[in-house]
Amino acid sequence: MNILKSIQRGAIALCLGLILLTTSACGSATQTSAAPGLSPTAAYGQLERGDTASGESYGRWVMQTAKGLVSDAFVRDNDKLGVVIAPEVKPQEVKTLAQSLVQGFHKKFPNRDLSVLVYAPDKQLILTANYDDSTRQVEYQ
Repeated sequence: MNILKSIQRGAIALCLGLILLTTSACGSATQTSAAPGLSPTAAYGQLERGDTASGESYGRWVMQTAKGLVSDAFVRDNDKLGVVIAPEVKPQEVKTLAQSLVQGFHKKFPNRDLSVLVYAPDKQLILTANYDDSTRQVEYQ
């Protein structure tokens, strides 16, 4: 039974990677700012997936696409993607997931250095994947 679950999770990670690699985030969003009289926390609620319109759209798209693997996602400055993985993701699957996320993120935001920060379910940083656009290499920390 554990072998079947491992195969299933591997297949899900592979499918997510293929989806992120072959599609781009769609949809439009507008950047919002705190309106007079709104508290900063209310404005944060509107920007939780991204601090730009394209970042917010991509963060929402990652959440919709990565059902079951990612429990939260956000984009900052169109060059940092943060994801909180679901408890079901095994430690040996984290690097593969990060690699898939880097590929999809680079496709949406090309010609720039990028970072993908992977957080455990308890919100502790467990892996950072830094993509260097000039060398086209990913360094994992």
